[in-house]
Amino acid sequence: MKAIVYAQYGGPEVLRLEDVEEPHAGPGQVRLKVMAAGVNPVDYKIRNGWMPDMAPASWPAIPGLEAAGVIDEVGPGVTGVAVGDEVMAPTVTGSYAEYALADDFAFKPAGLSWEAAAALPVALETADRVLDVLGVTAGETLLVHGAAGAVGAFGVQLAVARGVTVVGTASPRNHDYLRSLGAIPVTYGDGLADRVRALAPQGIDAVFDAAGQSALEVSIELRGGTERIVTITDVRAFELGIVFSGSSRRFGAQLADYAQLVADNALGVRVAASFALADAGRAHELSETGHAGGKVVLVP
Repeated sequence: MKAIVYAQYGGPEVLRLEDVEEPHAGPGQVRLKVMAAGVNPVDYKIRNGWMPDMAPASWPAIPGLEAAGVIDEVGPGVTGVAVGDEVMAPTVTGSYAEYALADDFAFKPAGLSWEAAAALPVALETADRVLDVLGVTAGETLLVHGAAGAVGAFGVQLAVARGVTVVGTASPRNHDYLRSLGAIPVTYGDGLADRVRALAPQGIDAVFDAAGQSALEVSIELRGGTERIVTITDVRAFELGIVFSGSSRRFGAQLADYAQLVADNALGVRVAASFALADAGRAHELSETGHAGGKVVLVP
């Protein structure tokens, strides 16, 4: 099969489209013929060698954590699905490939595009998990750093649905987008703490850092300590005594419910760009800017 492979840490140039051996579904697994694969910031962080302890690469490595596709193999012990079913899933093998394996998945609603479906598994699971860790409830105020990104935007929407007031950091060009999601937008950068206090004089009850651009110090300042601050991006959390939430959990049932909301236009997803598999390097370059403006996907 065709897949994106790299054999050393480095920049986007280390990514190569090559012929590799196909994976096959083992016990508890299905194999997807990948129709679209999601690109996540962690992909380039692993590729750069920035996470050797938390997410070491093994050579040759196929990047990618999620995909949407058509089941073409069903492994022993898997029930309730059949060859030909359309699903979306976090993958247990690299998703930048023609085929990938999964052991936790959800059926793709008929009205959902492949690109949108591939944008959901990682971002929705992460946003849902972090809000649970923070324990935000109706009447509270949540600050979301990186609110216009894929994870941040879901965090905004899910928090608003809980009755939470959300202040979201983003560049000015994304402020109208955040307002459409129900957030109060604020520009990041110098003076952020004062701008947030002006918008939320009642104070900030919790902070969700989906940006990782030196947001932890201002978060501590606004919270008056490290409690109820969670980051998914900044490994300095371990030094500062802040929760780093990086471990996913089985999410298939919830993913199916959320995907139907997306298909019904009750929950929004913004796909910023779609690249051919061979252009994975360009997709990573866009992702690394931190200003993709939504989800980046690959289409094999």
